[in-house]
Amino acid sequence: MPKQTVEIKLPQLAESLVSATIDRWLKEPGERVEPYEPLCELITDKVSAELPSTVGGTLVKILVGAGETVEVGTPVCLIETEAEQPASAEARPDGSGEAAPAGAAATAAAAEERAAAPLLPAAFDPNAPMRHRFSPAVQKLAAEHSIDLSQVRGTGMGGRITRKDVLEAAEKGTAGFAAAVAAPAPAPESPAKEAPKAPMDPKVPVRTTGLHLAEPPRSPALPLEAHELPGRGESFLDVTPVRHSIALKMRQSVTEIPHGWMMIEVDVTNLVLLRNKLKEEFSKREGINLTYMPFLCKATVGAIKDYPIMNSVWATDKIIVKRDINLSLAVGTEDSVITPVIRNADQKNIAGLAHEIHDLARRTREGQIKLADLQGGTFTVNNTGAFGSILSQPIINYPQAAILTFESIVKRPVVINDMIGVRSMVNICLSLDHRILDGVVCGRFLQRVKENLESYNLDTPLY
Repeated sequence: MPKQTVEIKLPQLAESLVSATIDRWLKEPGERVEPYEPLCELITDKVSAELPSTVGGTLVKILVGAGETVEVGTPVCLIETEAEQPASAEARPDGSGEAAPAGAAATAAAAEERAAAPLLPAAFDPNAPMRHRFSPAVQKLAAEHSIDLSQVRGTGMGGRITRKDVLEAAEKGTAGFAAAVAAPAPAPESPAKEAPKAPMDPKVPVRTTGLHLAEPPRSPALPLEAHELPGRGESFLDVTPVRHSIALKMRQSVTEIPHGWMMIEVDVTNLVLLRNKLKEEFSKREGINLTYMPFLCKATVGAIKDYPIMNSVWATDKIIVKRDINLSLAVGTEDSVITPVIRNADQKNIAGLAHEIHDLARRTREGQIKLADLQGGTFTVNNTGAFGSILSQPIINYPQAAILTFESIVKRPVVINDMIGVRSMVNICLSLDHRILDGVVCGRFLQRVKENLESYNLDTPLY
């Protein structure tokens, strides 16, 4: 068959992105490439992605080297593929066996259209086999710990092995880790075999923190990219493009936006009782955990409806008030903080918000978030309470007007009707753009969020 050379161009990854950096090539010249197979890894100012091949063939030349930044539409490599020939007889999908109409012009047009189509990583089949494709960080970590990657079970997309999988294998030993995956959990020993616990001294009271955490705080992994400086007892880290982008955005936010800060205390005792009542049934019914974040988001969008100026941006000679309420969620990963967006959050009930939050947080931490998920946010909600924080001063997610942080719920003695009672209390912190917002409107906004949170009771519906 005759062969033709096809240019693979950098696609339009998102409406606001005009360029991307080639992080590394996954294929070398001379290697066979299948359609939709990743050619290289890209880094944008928002997220990392893979560039899939639009055709099948042989990679003959790389036009853009690793580390180079190119604009959308720039050819990055050449693939030699066999020219498509019109099929003489092709079975129809209905099984009739009749030849489907085909022509050389139509075939060429279809091939050209496929080659020009901007295919994103989202086009990959999430169930596609990725078991034996390892990132550089995974390979380096496995080499440091002498881990056989063939013995490690991958929990990433398509069975891909992540750094977390390698770290778990290193902690347990490769053989032990593989056995732990294959073998069921051992049955707990009978209470009769357990060693008796020493009785606690009744004279010594036991004090707990009283924190209500959605999950135990995770231990951060040591950076793998640290370089030792000989003779100085120090090390340094290379600044990644994602970290560089975060640095630019944070500096732009604190430089251009005059930050103000406010805090309000909220009694969420009824909310704690409501969640404790519904969380088990909700988990069985929906398959996800019911955290406090959906309730906070619902209370926040209700307050934004009453004070739309909170949902705005500064535009030099005007203030643009956004019509849609798209909540950005601050989600922390091992390397950065990403803010995926819940679109039209005011149109969702608590259960719907719970599913959106769970899905966005999971995909963000697994590296499966899409660029479209990060765009269009109008107001940011953060949850530092997951780490036990009770007071923080967040930086505004530029160019939004404000960011609201939900701290940890703590049991404290509170005076109610001249009597002291133990209540579940939480601090809510607001950083605001003082060009747009003032203390009066922000104080009223926080009061409305407080009222909405304190209005939850055991009869509050989730659907």
